[in-house]
Amino acid sequence: MHLQRIQVPDFRVLKDVDITFEKDFSPRIFPLGSQNGGGKSTLIQLIFALLHFSLNERLSFIKNILRSFKVKNNNEEGKILAIIDIWDGEKTVRLEFLGFSFFYARKKYLRDPNLFSHQEFSENLLKENMISITSYSNDQADTASEYLFCRPTNIDMNEIYNFLGKLSQKVFLAAPLNQVFLFLNQESKKLLFTKKIEKDDVNQLINYYSVLKDAKSDLKGFFTYDFFAMDIFIEMFQNARDKDFKEVVEIGKYGDNYQSLFNELNSLLTNKKITVTPDFSGVVFSEERDGKTIEFEPEDLSHGELKRLSIYMWLKHRKIEDSIVLMDEIENGFHLDWQYRMISDLKEWTPNNQYILATHSYDLCQALTPKHVKELEPKLLKSVSN
Repeated sequence: MHLQRIQVPDFRVLKDVDITFEKDFSPRIFPLGSQNGGGKSTLIQLIFALLHFSLNERLSFIKNILRSFKVKNNNEEGKILAIIDIWDGEKTVRLEFLGFSFFYARKKYLRDPNLFSHQEFSENLLKENMISITSYSNDQADTASEYLFCRPTNIDMNEIYNFLGKLSQKVFLAAPLNQVFLFLNQESKKLLFTKKIEKDDVNQLINYYSVLKDAKSDLKGFFTYDFFAMDIFIEMFQNARDKDFKEVVEIGKYGDNYQSLFNELNSLLTNKKITVTPDFSGVVFSEERDGKTIEFEPEDLSHGELKRLSIYMWLKHRKIEDSIVLMDEIENGFHLDWQYRMISDLKEWTPNNQYILATHSYDLCQALTPKHVKELEPKLLKSVSN
């Protein structure tokens, strides 16, 4: 899958956005740059919500993102939210996402607007090559006031649900933990600005951080950089060991999967080594200092070291391949050299993915050709060396 083009006429801070991501560029890594307030995060969050959740039981996350998207007039034909072109390996499929007022949509697609029939509604939409994604609200009463529809082109309508289902499994977002906030409902967001602590039906405390934690677990396909799961780390070594044993049985030669994983992980850290305990119960980090081997715990690594390991583990363990990977603020916690190096890391770790990197870093952009770099206003400023 490859996102070829995104157009957003008017959504929050985004105005008249039209960006092309060339599918023939190598590597397929595109920095999306701007200064603060340019809408980089908003853009990739919108792409993720529309492409990952449109055929998902977690439609509430789309509804929360769309609260600020309003169709101004009940009699309007519809308002374009976004137009997204996707290359599926054979052709370009265009997905046009449109908002309709609740009143207008029912009047247009039902014989009796007061008597809702899902079958009649869907059938009449299909006659105009459209499908319904969800209803949503943008008022304080939280009652449905808008519909989000999708109008696909260059694809048989009999195939659209299968296409969207496959696409939803090929779109991922990586971002700082605090960006979960943007997918929360209004009541949950208010918890950030109050000291009041409530209790739920089973007498559990509810505050902003508990809601953030719960939402994070539900946001499938959304990776946060704070993550470092030791069990996944160990499982990667166990899987590599098992592959080596399987090769002994099948071809009579012990494989090198374990050693390759060991070498690759150790290449991620400048002067430290990673080993797994013999019983696979834990991971040991060590460093040579003045001829002595010093061991330390994972929490003793720097933020940048943990982040780099975590991104590697996320991509490798989830087997994220041939996918659209959206990454926000990837440069945070990295020295300038590592910001530059992350481009080659992504290219080496999973070269068949497309990466769109929302960034403030001019130095990261320097690792690619100028044509790879896409910008929103206000544009990035060139860094000045002291």
